[in-house]
Amino acid sequence: MSVVRAAGGAVWRHGSDGGIEVLLVHRPRYDDWSLPKGKCDDGETDEDCARREVAEETGFSCSLGPQLPSQRYVDHRGRDKVVRYWAMSIVAGEGRLDHEVDEVAWLPLPAAARRLTYQRDVGVLDALPGALSAGRAQA
Repeated sequence: MSVVRAAGGAVWRHGSDGGIEVLLVHRPRYDDWSLPKGKCDDGETDEDCARREVAEETGFSCSLGPQLPSQRYVDHRGRDKVVRYWAMSIVAGEGRLDHEVDEVAWLPLPAAARRLTYQRDVGVLDALPGALSAGRAQA
């Protein structure tokens, strides 16, 4: 059986207190709060998928930063699924919502971790500050 490939991002910005805020999306179909992500199209790279899915779900075009931890789990249809994530920063866009998303929230990391529906997503958020620091050190 083939593995379902998906990709997305932890879209971040500096909050008014100087800390990191991340963008979470609410999907009414599943009534969940998660990081923006989605399945890869045939022939699409994971990186292109992450940019496309984040743009579709949030209305923001983003650049890829450091890679964050991937997730592997069995989806609601019983398929093996691998989701790759990147730290992402906004480069353009209006912030319009996709038909799959009815609400977004910019939250500081601790509040975002509490809002996430799936515990596995918390590990992606936990890795974000270190990935961003390492990325700045390499720049």
